[in-house]
Amino acid sequence: MLTTLQTPYTDTRAGDLAWALGREPLPALASLDLELTGAHVQLRLLGASHQVLLDEENGTCSETVACMPGSSTPLPLGVSKRFGEWEYEFAARVETLSTGSFAGRAQELLALVADHPNGLAGTFPGAPHAFTALLVQRHGGQVHWRTWHSYPQEGRLVSTRTRVGARMREGAAAMA
Repeated sequence: MLTTLQTPYTDTRAGDLAWALGREPLPALASLDLELTGAHVQLRLLGASHQVLLDEENGTCSETVACMPGSSTPLPLGVSKRFGEWEYEFAARVETLSTGSFAGRAQELLALVADHPNGLAGTFPGAPHAFTALLVQRHGGQVHWRTWHSYPQEGRLVSTRTRVGARMREGAAAMA
């Protein structure tokens, strides 16, 4: 789903993004609720940032990548955590692209997400290459999502990958 966010583009730098796990839901400019084989997922656009809320029988997970005042946790390159019955893995990458490459990549990503039933993308009025996009899928017992945050004035694209799934028990892993 592609939407135009009813707010001006204000985030200024990819370096301002921070990561948080377990935050309460923040006010969203757009959201998409999905049921993925026993998991309820809500994709939330917070402007040039995102929040994913996952609710499954094993528990809940909230991931936020946003410009958060007072946050002391910058966007990490990678995180691996265990909590409850789940394993959580996060990875981020920042690319710097030329103006022409940036415009082409923005169009490609927006087309991919806009046409996907599990995708949500938001663009900003008057800034066609400024966007935030999310895409979620379920693979077996795991939920995966990817996100993209564009900063056309810098020529930077921030992409993230997340995987959340039930922890493998040692006995089950030995039998596999």
